[in-house]
Amino acid sequence: MADGTRLAAGGLRVTPLTVEEIPVRPARVLKLDLTRDANDIWDRIRRGFAMPDLESDLVIERQTFYINRPTFLKQSFERGSRYLYFIVDEIEQRGLPTELALIPMVESNFNPLALSPSRASGLWQFIPSTGRNFNLTQDKWVDERRDVIASTRAALDYLEYLYEMHGDWHLALASYNMGEGAVGRAIRRNREAGLSTEYSALRLSVEATNYVPKLQAFKNIIARPELFDFELPFVANDQHFTTVEAPQGLDLATAAKLAEMPLDEFVALNPGYNRPVISRSGQSLVVPIDRVVPFRLRLNQLNDGNAHWKTYQLKRGEDLGSVARRHGLSVTQLRQINGLNARSRIDAGMTLVVPDGKLDPAGAVEAARVLNTPAR
Repeated sequence: MADGTRLAAGGLRVTPLTVEEIPVRPARVLKLDLTRDANDIWDRIRRGFAMPDLESDLVIERQTFYINRPTFLKQSFERGSRYLYFIVDEIEQRGLPTELALIPMVESNFNPLALSPSRASGLWQFIPSTGRNFNLTQDKWVDERRDVIASTRAALDYLEYLYEMHGDWHLALASYNMGEGAVGRAIRRNREAGLSTEYSALRLSVEATNYVPKLQAFKNIIARPELFDFELPFVANDQHFTTVEAPQGLDLATAAKLAEMPLDEFVALNPGYNRPVISRSGQSLVVPIDRVVPFRLRLNQLNDGNAHWKTYQLKRGEDLGSVARRHGLSVTQLRQINGLNARSRIDAGMTLVVPDGKLDPAGAVEAARVLNTPAR
């Protein structure tokens, strides 16, 4: 229209919002029809919204920030498309609010390789100690804080625990971000001063004060994208991936080729490995559901005659140079594949990954690089 307005659903005249005009709770235009199946994952998430809405200037501020960065929003939502079906499924099985599916947006922008200055890692940004408290393995071979399946289940366990502690989702979210001890002290201060102990009344860290407003801003955008003049990327409400048992000695680059996927996309589904090689039996790979049948067939075609990777214990008196030469690698390649830098301590008895037979190490080197390069 000449005056910049347009007609939304139901004939409502809508003007694209300026920064100053974005409302806290815009009137709903689209209505949920619970008699039909969800159109897409966003429709499914909307149906499960169950947390009380937070109304504050900080929510408006965060909405403004995100809506003024549509490219960032779309990239982050598209990245989340790999994981959202699984996350929402896990949430619904526990009867939890689907707002929780948006926490990885706040924590990591759905980047499973994200690493914070405080060493929080993965989609859900577990610090090492909390990860250990919720049984997430962290060793030289794997870091389950980055594992999509393990970390999601651990995060939901933690959030359920926090909600049972507080009986309030906003306080649970603040505790997830800041720690239950710090939030508990803030509640106690307010109670002793005769003040409200609601989330919005507490004196918290700047990050924790902004945490729920960020989640609320994403919730508002997903609930009513047309009123923010924003188009959510289509994400089908279908299972995206499944798991396949992986043979010991397979490297991630070879696995990506078997799945006919770019290496970075394959690693995005399998970010929990610290080394680019399956080092133990009983481990699994996450594979898109539409690729799993040919992947299994090609995996079965690999036989014992194929060169693969093995573990090797460094003997007393050996150095990396001698081990590298014996296995057809450069010292640089041996270091890259095993995550060793110039400051790494090299001792007898340490376990290294080396080729078992003649093979091109380039794929494993590239997989190691991708594992150590946070996605953008």
